[in-house]
Amino acid sequence: MPTYTYACDACEREMEVEQRISEAPLKKCPKCGKQKLRRLISGGNFILKGGGWYSDGYGSSKKGGGGDSGGGSDSGGGGGSSGGSDGSSSKAASA
Repeated sequence: MPTYTYACDACEREMEVEQRISEAPLKKCPKCGKQKLRRLISGGNFILKGGGWYSDGYGSSKKGGGGDSGGGSDSGGGGGSSGGSDGSSSKAASA
């Protein structure tokens, strides 16, 4: 069930309320009782839990880095010998 953030224009109170999507937005503030409550646009609370999920959307440096560089070499597989040349020139450039 989604959590919505509301703010009252009369008493300036903010609150979070769990509501179904099909429910109508609240209008009456539970604190002051005035009809000045409005729903705010807020970022969702979307959290992935468990193995295999990364908070940044990318894999770890060992798996992602090795897989990405290996994929780059494989996709340039037509020039496999040039891939070795690029590796040596990058070593020479870093030395």
